[in-house]
Amino acid sequence: MNLAVGAIAFLWLGMVLALSFLEAPLKFRAPGITVPLGLGIGRLVFRALNIVEVVLLLGVGIALLAGPRSTPILWATAAVALLLVVQLAAVRPALAARTRRVLAGDPHTGSRAHLAYIALELVKVGGLVVLGLAASAVI
Repeated sequence: MNLAVGAIAFLWLGMVLALSFLEAPLKFRAPGITVPLGLGIGRLVFRALNIVEVVLLLGVGIALLAGPRSTPILWATAAVALLLVVQLAAVRPALAARTRRVLAGDPHTGSRAHLAYIALELVKVGGLVVLGLAASAVI
């Protein structure tokens, strides 16, 4: 079952890297994409990503219940779960409020919540790498 945890962790890692660190910044460079349009797209993409992340976390949990669990795997899972909960419960609501303001015509574009989300994503990437490697018995 640890291989299933590793596979889920690396799938999750790939999704976060592709969407958070590739798609998100690149969409604003596309011709014709305005800030409001980019934010509208981002809201849909990140809502979908967050739903998939919850499903993947549940998959990790089920695999851990069904098979052997090492301390590094449990700690890495707990860390990634905590980061996701903080993103969803604390940071996403602030980002959603900002997006609503921008879409309503507020010209304010700065956001500390955005920086917090990015920082949490970076830490989550590290946690997913550790989880994947620990589950694959590499560390």
